[in-house]
Amino acid sequence: MAAERQLDGVREGDTAGVVDVVVVGAGPAGLAAAVEAATAGARVVVLDDQPRPGGQYWRQGPAGPGRYHHDRAGWDRLAEGLRGQVAAGRVDHRPDHQVWRLDGPGDGPGDGHRGALVVVHAVTGGRGADGEVPVTLRARAVVVATGAHDRVLPFPGWELPGVLTPGAVQALLKEHGVVAGRRVVVGGSGPFLLPVATALLQAGAQVPALVEAGDGRGWLRGWRGLAAGTDRLGEAAGYAAVLARHRVRPRLRHAVVAAHGNDRVEAVTVARLDAGGAIVPGSGRQVAADTVAVGWGFTARVDLALQAGAVAVPSPDGGTAVAADPFGRTAVPGVLVAGELLGVGGAPLAVLTGRLAGTAAAAHALGRPVPPPAAVADLLRRRRRATAFAHTLATAHPVPPGWPGWLDDATVVCRCEEVRLGRLHEAIDVLGATDPRTAKLLTRTGMGWCQGRSCAEATSTLVAVRCGTAPEPGWNVRPVAVPLTLDALAAGDDDPS
Repeated sequence: MAAERQLDGVREGDTAGVVDVVVVGAGPAGLAAAVEAATAGARVVVLDDQPRPGGQYWRQGPAGPGRYHHDRAGWDRLAEGLRGQVAAGRVDHRPDHQVWRLDGPGDGPGDGHRGALVVVHAVTGGRGADGEVPVTLRARAVVVATGAHDRVLPFPGWELPGVLTPGAVQALLKEHGVVAGRRVVVGGSGPFLLPVATALLQAGAQVPALVEAGDGRGWLRGWRGLAAGTDRLGEAAGYAAVLARHRVRPRLRHAVVAAHGNDRVEAVTVARLDAGGAIVPGSGRQVAADTVAVGWGFTARVDLALQAGAVAVPSPDGGTAVAADPFGRTAVPGVLVAGELLGVGGAPLAVLTGRLAGTAAAAHALGRPVPPPAAVADLLRRRRRATAFAHTLATAHPVPPGWPGWLDDATVVCRCEEVRLGRLHEAIDVLGATDPRTAKLLTRTGMGWCQGRSCAEATSTLVAVRCGTAPEPGWNVRPVAVPLTLDALAAGDDDPS
């Protein structure tokens, strides 16, 4: 679906051209933003790190959507819209582009007409003798729609091969048709566990245990928000029917608290949790498994927006979100966010926020006023309803506060750098660390290949628990958002300003 012709002034390798709108990410929010902005008359470049559009929700293989594809009708509408805009020359879709930095208008050059520009730094390639090729774009507006990744919490044995996230299990199925294991224990918290367990069963795997840390009472407390998501409840009923046919009964208020094995997972310990999330003594029992998929919701990828100067705020799901108005406009002129960066809420909400952000981005780039609320009243109303449903899900499936008590000093906290909890405690108790940044410098937690994507949120919580403080949202924002070579970094921008 890549563009067959390039937009004037923004051809590949051209670092001097200015584009109206750059959309970072081609998932549900990014696709919706790109189509909406192009429909409003803006020239749009979509940069995505995947070879095909769709994001995690609409992840597909080379042959296109498969049997595990969700909301095929929604995908077809957005895909057709993108194809039409690409064919008309209004959208330039560039796959395999990793954006590593976003400079807000205060750091970039102006164009002498509509004020300062947002500068987007990316690399493409990286395979073969030529290595990574730097790409720099200057845009009047940027929509950051980078989505989210699985939130993981450390537990004894989680570094063993065979311990995966639910998102990884689903990606293997959707894109490659690969079943992660024969006996897969699925655990954690949140509604995402249901489609993952269902897909595994439909693919022929066994699910000897499906464990959910919540107890279901949060759904009753949030019944008003549930009324806004009746279509999603119907989808959940379908998953429940598949689970029932395979005689898989979710165990509420249970968690996978340890994984066991020599060179890979052979079994896990499942234990009952009390109201505070602590393990009920004597409740643990081992379940044989060759794979375990454990996830605790999602962590929004806020790095690029915060690099540009946007403000981090706590998300209803306990993570980090970006402060923005209903159109996705942040405190930085020309920098907008959409999708999970506003608070994790799933694909239907992401599409709505993407449409609103695309409309506002085009207005900013073209020097027009944002449409009055009456003109987008239906979108805003649907966004409010979907947001209410997302908030209900977040409060119904919280991360159990007692999870740090599942760990001992030998538990690996940072898998990349093999930092154990005892070392983190030593940095606090002996060396005087009182915040996650200092603990990171003293232990190398979060300094490995993933740069804290897996352990930063857990590290912040563990330090806060030890020090008696509150976790710090957005503390691990890095000046370089993805790994890249020093050659690409040095050659990335030919403008000294």
